[in-house]
Amino acid sequence: MADAKEELIQTIIGRYEKDPGMLIPMMQDIQSEYGYLPQDSLIMLSKTITVPLSRIYSVSTFYSSFRLAPKGQHEVTICMGTVCHLKGAGRISEAVCSQFNVKPGGTTSDRLFSFQAVNCVGACALAPVMVIDGEYYDHMTPESAIEVLSGLSAENEEQENKKAEKKKSKKKSKKKKTSNKEKTE
Repeated sequence: MADAKEELIQTIIGRYEKDPGMLIPMMQDIQSEYGYLPQDSLIMLSKTITVPLSRIYSVSTFYSSFRLAPKGQHEVTICMGTVCHLKGAGRISEAVCSQFNVKPGGTTSDRLFSFQAVNCVGACALAPVMVIDGEYYDHMTPESAIEVLSGLSAENEEQENKKAEKKKSKKKSKKKKTSNKEKTE
């Protein structure tokens, strides 16, 4: 597994002829492959193109498009702009962080939600606003935010249960087919 990962990173670096000036495109390609920038990949990148790891981390934290942690299944954004803030966005953010044990900029341990607080989403008339996977939720309260996210969490759990049931039924049908073959032989 590590060999395949190393080979992939080397392929990405090779596309750019190991040119340190192409650091950002290399990082973009790595993130495109993994959904974030894994630490071991950045170390490999640093050693191969002889750019200090601190410089790579500096670039990855400067540009908001880079992620140093895996992204959640759902992207949750709370607007913290002036109007949203005055209408309670801070309380909403605190409630979400507390309920789902996540910090702004982080991802829940089950990787269901990535949470971020942003300066403005440009929907002041709807304040306070929460955006989930590009869908705007208006006039939010701490309670309604928790309710919406809990609903997504429940949907995810239901989907996981259905997948588990399908796996079980496939195993049972394979066992039946095997025992039926044995009976006919």
